[in-house]
Amino acid sequence: MSATVNPQGKISITGISKTYGHFHALKNIDLEIPPGSVTVILGPSGSGKSTLLRTINRLEKPDAGFIRIDEDYIGYRQKNGKLYELKEKDILKQRLNVGYVFQNFNLFPHLTVLDNIIEAPVVHKRLTRPQAIARAEQLLKSVGLQHKTHAWSRHLSGGQQQRVAIARALALDPGVMLFDEPTSALDPELVGEVLEVIAQLAKSGRTLVIVTHEIGFARQVADQVVFMVDGEIVEQGSSDQVLNHPRHARTQNFLSSVL
Repeated sequence: MSATVNPQGKISITGISKTYGHFHALKNIDLEIPPGSVTVILGPSGSGKSTLLRTINRLEKPDAGFIRIDEDYIGYRQKNGKLYELKEKDILKQRLNVGYVFQNFNLFPHLTVLDNIIEAPVVHKRLTRPQAIARAEQLLKSVGLQHKTHAWSRHLSGGQQQRVAIARALALDPGVMLFDEPTSALDPELVGEVLEVIAQLAKSGRTLVIVTHEIGFARQVADQVVFMVDGEIVEQGSSDQVLNHPRHARTQNFLSSVL
């Protein structure tokens, strides 16, 4: 997991709202995520954490507001001071620069581990096939799975599948990595191996945004902790401030229930 020089990946979230029918999943969210930082998003189920994460790479289209990564408006192009909505194929190109790790792995079960990792770089012509294979082998070594290169992904344990999913997300060398509860689908004894990979990745200079319930892990890796309730950010700050000295009653109650 090579270090990134001159970190990029500043994320600016401005006025993001999202509704599903009468349910307000996100309510006018503002959040700045510095480049090269690790932000952990905490909160009870249904608080909007995953929805917010999915708006960052436009897997969810917000009803209002904008998200910028560095100078790019996600989902839009800027011309003569105006914003024009992008077509899906152009949004996909933006999405290539944002790695996304799902809670249920989302590997292709009919492909080997190697083919899962090399597909995107080859299809999108970022790397030649030999370059993609060399990159995949390097990434598999970094997540401790070099011996599984030619295994079928469906034959792996959940922890191994999630580590392959992380390697796959890194194959395009994105400046931003998003993790949506990456350990929630794992048996407890497999959680540590995935968190260790993410902890190493946190030192790489990429911008990481992690939705998780793992408080000890947040304490270990987070530069910034964001606590959400009912579609709103009720508290944010350093991991020490939010996790050790929470100011908001909802944060205090949540932490006392999970610690």
